[in-house]
Amino acid sequence: MPKTVLIVEDEKEIQDLLAHHLRKEGFTPLLASDGETAINKVRKENPDLVLLDIMLPRADGLEVLRAIRSSPGIAGMPIVMLTAKGEETDRIVGLELGADDYITKPFSPREVIARVKAIFRRNRPQETGTETLTLEYGELMMDPARHEVRLSGEPVSLTTKEFRILHTLLLSSGRVLSREAILRKAWGNDTNVIDRTVDVHIAKLRQKIPLLANAIETIKDVGYKLKER
Repeated sequence: MPKTVLIVEDEKEIQDLLAHHLRKEGFTPLLASDGETAINKVRKENPDLVLLDIMLPRADGLEVLRAIRSSPGIAGMPIVMLTAKGEETDRIVGLELGADDYITKPFSPREVIARVKAIFRRNRPQETGTETLTLEYGELMMDPARHEVRLSGEPVSLTTKEFRILHTLLLSSGRVLSREAILRKAWGNDTNVIDRTVDVHIAKLRQKIPLLANAIETIKDVGYKLKER
């Protein structure tokens, strides 16, 4: 079944351009021109990925992002931000709220398609290797095949990137990982992101999973280490 991608963009030319290229690549585009419509469509249609502009009428993109990330059942949905704002602070705000990727306008449709494909590739369950191993860390349990994380038996809602970073840390428990190594594992080589991105996602993991607040150790000027248990 084709993957569905919700395009949330109030500029019709950009919306039509992205929809055209997505269809050419075998995806099914869904359209929303304002924030309120986007939130309703996400809840009703449950798309596989959202391309989300920040500057929108009737609830901006950051409000849409907050609504998705706070809604059980859809909180882990991959979201790529589209915006004309190119400053680092704007990128950080989106990442802090849980965006998986960030593309600055003007962009090439090919770049957007490449980012979308990369996210779907990284999220595709693997049939062999460590991707299918159930991992435990105290009361924390991760099942990569089902894309589930539980703490003391209760489900924990993580974004795609948070999930992949946690998976990387669990597989490397006791070893120091540089920010670059974590970036490669979570983002691959398909996108340009900054080191600060890792710090933002680590902070979110510590916040969502109290067990990790002290378990993830910051190694100054290097990266992070998950303490052995």
